[in-house]
Amino acid sequence: MTPAPALPGDVRIVEVGPRDGLQNESVPVTADAKVEFVNRLTAAGLRAIEVTAFVSPRWVPQMADADEVARRIERRAGVRYSALVPNLAGLERARAAGLDEIAIFAAASETFNRRNINQGIEESFTGYRLVADAALAAGIRVRAYLSTCFGCPYEGAVPVSRVAALSGRLLALGAFEVVISDTIGVAHPGQVRDVLGAVRAAVPISQTALHVHDTRGTGLANVLMALSLGVTTFDASAGGLGGCPYAPGAAGNLATEDLVYALDGLGVRTGVDLAGVVAASRFIEERVGHPLGSRAYQAERRAAVARGANRQYDGRPSEKEGPA
Repeated sequence: MTPAPALPGDVRIVEVGPRDGLQNESVPVTADAKVEFVNRLTAAGLRAIEVTAFVSPRWVPQMADADEVARRIERRAGVRYSALVPNLAGLERARAAGLDEIAIFAAASETFNRRNINQGIEESFTGYRLVADAALAAGIRVRAYLSTCFGCPYEGAVPVSRVAALSGRLLALGAFEVVISDTIGVAHPGQVRDVLGAVRAAVPISQTALHVHDTRGTGLANVLMALSLGVTTFDASAGGLGGCPYAPGAAGNLATEDLVYALDGLGVRTGVDLAGVVAASRFIEERVGHPLGSRAYQAERRAAVARGANRQYDGRPSEKEGPA
């Protein structure tokens, strides 16, 4: 299929379900289940997976098994496995677990930054410079999140000029990519156009990624706008898992299935098998104990039931049925 005019031919999806998707789940998910979840996502063709977060289990209990999970996943050549780290101690844990990529996270809102990591923006940049320097010296790549780029649950609107300036500063720390994040799902396509328009004056579009939530149902519309501006890297979470414990009211992340389905329809290559992601989501849905929000996932499930599939449907159509 030929890509739609003015859209890139290829897109890289960064799967954040095992970390951002699970971190706010109230039902404990075992390390065995997390490892299997990551392995299934790898098998689905995802080539960048955020596995866990090396944070205090007192603040994020779901990530208490980070060291075990990171050590036990099956690693495949060509797949990037990363973890979120808040400080040098987290970096050392990531290094000991054999990860070669980390993510640091700052916010464009002073209040959110303090609520999230108990530091002001400037203080967090001082700490992250130490983390980035140590990571790069150890041969570990650094990805940088910038939260609340489109709005803050505590402060409201965030100045576009601040988002652009902080994005440039994160890149200057040595990050290979800055992730412009819609933490609470307030962004609409017009905001995406304006924010990314400002950001690309400070950060090359090739080093810019987008992380959106789907709180108001605008996630895919925001991706389409970003695609038209040249962004080719997007975060997504299998099944639409996720939220933020420090962002009241935030709905799940943009679902990987919804994103893959839409990009497949546009002829944009992702290298990700939709049926494989559905299978991974079905597996983790049983472990978190509630239905997942992905529209494409639910449609695939309903289609399976209509075809007479049993409860153990693995997301792969039979040869007789053809593609789902």
